[in-house]
Amino acid sequence: MPRRIHEHPSPRRFVAGTVGLPGERAFYLQAQSEHDLTTVLLEKAQVAMLADRIADLLDRVSADEELADPASDDNDPLTVPLEEQFRVGVLALGWEEDRGEVVVEAHALGEEGITAEIGDNDPEASDTLRVSLAPAAARAFVRRARALVAAGRPPCPFCLQPLDPTGHVCPRANGYRRRP
Repeated sequence: MPRRIHEHPSPRRFVAGTVGLPGERAFYLQAQSEHDLTTVLLEKAQVAMLADRIADLLDRVSADEELADPASDDNDPLTVPLEEQFRVGVLALGWEEDRGEVVVEAHALGEEGITAEIGDNDPEASDTLRVSLAPAAARAFVRRARALVAAGRPPCPFCLQPLDPTGHVCPRANGYRRRP
């Protein structure tokens, strides 16, 4: 099957969201342009890492912190129906100097090792979601993604594994079951 590149230059909406209860949540990235909606499935750690890397990138290349108005953040739920195009294997991040935009690419999980380069249009590569964001929109994504990740189960103070509501068998406590 030929490669599909889902491009969203300056999307109306680019958010991370979840479905399910903490401990059983599925994490999604969703980009929405005028007539196109793309939803991809990924891991919680990928969402956290993407938010951190976007924040780091913006801190290095753009001092436009004042453009990021938290009052304009998108806190709405994911757009339904949720029809995932693919599961993310590799994320790539770049800065488009000419336009002053962050470029985020999510590449589909493949059978072989994936190498990702921003702007790669190789027809044999895996499916890709490509989004270009203004710095203010990128900072809004970071705030929402970090809040989403923080809303999960709290970590065990000893092993940092997520705590279950029913207790936790901690490997650092020699199997002693801790109750939250």
